[in-house]
Amino acid sequence: MSKQVKIISARCGNIRPDSIEDYVNAGGYTSLEKALKMNSADIIEEVKKSNLMGRGGAAYPTGKKWEQLFRIKNDPKYIVCNADEGEPGTFKDQLLLNQDPFEVIEGMTIAGFVFNSHDGYIYIRGEYGVSQKIMKNAVETAKRTGYLGNNILGTNFSYDIHVVSGAGAYVCGENSALLNSIEGKPGRPRIKPPHLAEFGLFLKPTLVNNVESYACIPYIVENGGDKFSKLGTESSGGTKLVCTSGNVNNKDVFEVPFGITLRELIYDKEFGNGIPNGRKLKMVHIGGQSGSCFPEELLDTKLCYKELKSKGLSVGSGALVVIDDSHCIIDYLLCVSEFFIQESCGKCTPCREGNQQIHALLSKFADGTAVNEDLNTMMRLSKLMKTGSFCGLGQTATAALDSCLKYFRNEFEEHMDKKCRAGVCDFKGGVK
Repeated sequence: MSKQVKIISARCGNIRPDSIEDYVNAGGYTSLEKALKMNSADIIEEVKKSNLMGRGGAAYPTGKKWEQLFRIKNDPKYIVCNADEGEPGTFKDQLLLNQDPFEVIEGMTIAGFVFNSHDGYIYIRGEYGVSQKIMKNAVETAKRTGYLGNNILGTNFSYDIHVVSGAGAYVCGENSALLNSIEGKPGRPRIKPPHLAEFGLFLKPTLVNNVESYACIPYIVENGGDKFSKLGTESSGGTKLVCTSGNVNNKDVFEVPFGITLRELIYDKEFGNGIPNGRKLKMVHIGGQSGSCFPEELLDTKLCYKELKSKGLSVGSGALVVIDDSHCIIDYLLCVSEFFIQESCGKCTPCREGNQQIHALLSKFADGTAVNEDLNTMMRLSKLMKTGSFCGLGQTATAALDSCLKYFRNEFEEHMDKKCRAGVCDFKGGVK
């Protein structure tokens, strides 16, 4: 019996993504038809019952977010889909965009109906050129067949969706920076409050959800929030798309119920299928580059927002980057810090300068010139960045470093004596 529970990915690979006939024949748009006969408040109540947490990484309760926006009386309201999937090791939204685009559109259309919105925006990562073409074609097809545009399915509800491309900036995955980018402004985060539910896109009330979050809405409307919630755990409703990459045999996207263990996701033949070349596991980086790293001892932790949090970890984007024992902790962290240096928007000093200084200190460990005070300096810098950075990029940029200092501090100390447990550092500022 398969351990996967395919709810939002059930049609992926089984229908033609450019065929609305295939989508409808596979059960698509029955949820929208049902939603158009419901009260907005009742739909929101089902989303609340579903215990759906935001699938973009922040894990904010989706039903609560919808309820907060619904209470705001100002119009117009905008529906925005965050498809700026820039987290390294994460490619689960791309699966939905490329293989089941109408599911995302249907979820956004239901949201548009709930909030009496007339315009939605899908902001797609600049590097996802194929996804952009597929989504634009799907939107035009939905308009042509009466599922978007004026008087949808013969009702008084009219709603349109615009596909917008990013320019490759990771920071635009932050919701307010994304909205600035849509408006044609520099992709930098805004001061909050005011919150986006009050002053979002074009300073109007705005709902911003992730691709995967919108994809869950049709199932919730069709089957009820309780049924969706029971697929997962008490604190984590439904299923989750998980990406496996790195030193693992199966690099792919899997839809799994919350409650499955991290060990199963890495070693089960149906998922990661273990580590190649007979190597041993060193650590796993969970949730993308802004997530934490953990050792083998925590592999029996369940994929669950509450349980992971109790271990100092988070679901994040759902990425699992597996790292075997042939890799050096310092070398890996240098790559992580280089990523954040590249992607920092430069707006605030703690992130702009902090990432540069973290990289400089890690370089001292890589070439064998670090001293004990450098460890203390990195920890102080990390704390400053977490508390003083303007947005989530700077606040989480050192999550991998902090967790590696917690679980692999001995490797930092060994590098002070020019010893690399993985045997890859040449202590000349590089690797062998």
